[in-house]
Amino acid sequence: MKVHLVTMIALLSAAVAAPAFAQQGMGPGGMGMGPGGGGRFAFDQDNTRGWALMTADERIAHRNTMMSAKSYEECKAAQNEHHQAMEARAKEKGLKLPGPRQNACDRMKAQGLFK
Repeated sequence: MKVHLVTMIALLSAAVAAPAFAQQGMGPGGMGMGPGGGGRFAFDQDNTRGWALMTADERIAHRNTMMSAKSYEECKAAQNEHHQAMEARAKEKGLKLPGPRQNACDRMKAQGLFK
């Protein structure tokens, strides 16, 4: 009985303490912005237009396309193509996408990912 109680207390303590040790960083998106993410650019539901309208594979493909841009112009072209596709998809579903809150290409340029 005592071993069971000690085990339960240990598990409960670990569950309560886990969020304190959690760091935003290399997660499923692979490009974290928080402590542990190395200050690299993130693509997620908070900054990718049409995120909810894409499948997981489409999100990965979009991130890869954006991260493989060699210049600001190439980034903007990929971004514009993505925005047009998401606008069309939203229109088909009777939805209206909110405007972008920030410009990913500007942020990537500021971080020195391309000139």
